[in-house]
Amino acid sequence: MFSLQSLEIPIIAAPMAGGVSTPELVGAVGAAGGFGFVAGGYRTAAQLSDDIDLAQSAEVHFGVNVFLPDESPFRPDVEAALAVFRQELAPIAEELGVEVGQPVHDRDDWAAKVELLISKPVPAVSCTFGTPSEEVVRRLRAEGTAVMVTVTDAHEAKLAAATGVDALIVQGPEAGGHRGTFLTSDLPGTTPLLDLLAEVRRVVDLPLIAAGGLTNGRAIRAALDAGATAVQLGTAFLLSDEAGTGPAYRRALRERSYADAIPTRAFTGRFARSLENEFVRRFHKIAPAAYPSVHTMTLPIRRAAAVAGRAEYLAMWAGTGWHEAREAPAAQIARDLWEDANR
Repeated sequence: MFSLQSLEIPIIAAPMAGGVSTPELVGAVGAAGGFGFVAGGYRTAAQLSDDIDLAQSAEVHFGVNVFLPDESPFRPDVEAALAVFRQELAPIAEELGVEVGQPVHDRDDWAAKVELLISKPVPAVSCTFGTPSEEVVRRLRAEGTAVMVTVTDAHEAKLAAATGVDALIVQGPEAGGHRGTFLTSDLPGTTPLLDLLAEVRRVVDLPLIAAGGLTNGRAIRAALDAGATAVQLGTAFLLSDEAGTGPAYRRALRERSYADAIPTRAFTGRFARSLENEFVRRFHKIAPAAYPSVHTMTLPIRRAAAVAGRAEYLAMWAGTGWHEAREAPAAQIARDLWEDANR
């Protein structure tokens, strides 16, 4: 069974769904002595199987991240809010020559991905947006797979620990991208990462991985000193050579084109921290808590904006330390951060 303590460098490359996390990024961080996660979100089970094959070619240990479906029903007002949201999106879609996507409430191929990961085991599986059942955890662990769950508060930590998982990824509000709250309708907590680690440690006795805004050695050292066994970094690798970060997204980060990164439902219906561009400013207050319906509605716009180099309409996930992201090979970034943490 994979153990966090076995890592030469306790740095994990976060799974960044939508193409940013690549098998090359996973392999580079693994080769440096760290660990990487293949991003299974938004991928079909068949696509994920191909991604696993590519990652295995690097001959390093790695994990797979999967999204859990939110089984809670929509509030009665959500359907009406989605209709209003569609009307507001229409002018931008027309400007880019596309149509607003349909509000699809799918399960991200969850059941098929479980069976895939049973038949094609990997050292670790991490889960976002919830915790798998005791049965799923037992089946994965029976194949030698360590199971980890992303939590954003002590209550979620207790729920995850009760299913028999091996470790928790404690995600603070400083994180870029989606907050891993178990329910779409939940408002994410604001307890800073270091305090959150202490809160979670008081209620569970499991290895903890710290995540959120860790883009320099000082922050990494503080998280480890606060009780984390390892740290998970996403934003720090956005400008790495191996990341699949698109040209307009890279340019916005490199040139610091935007003043801030804020948590917003604007792109997907779930809170996620993004650079505050025109799309965020326009839709932050009207996007309903409806994931993945909002995601599928805005997806054609975001894809067209990426092709056109229109950063003002892109989802550009970034943690609070995004100004410190730098261009370099991922292995060098990981090694430099670890050296900095040990000074």
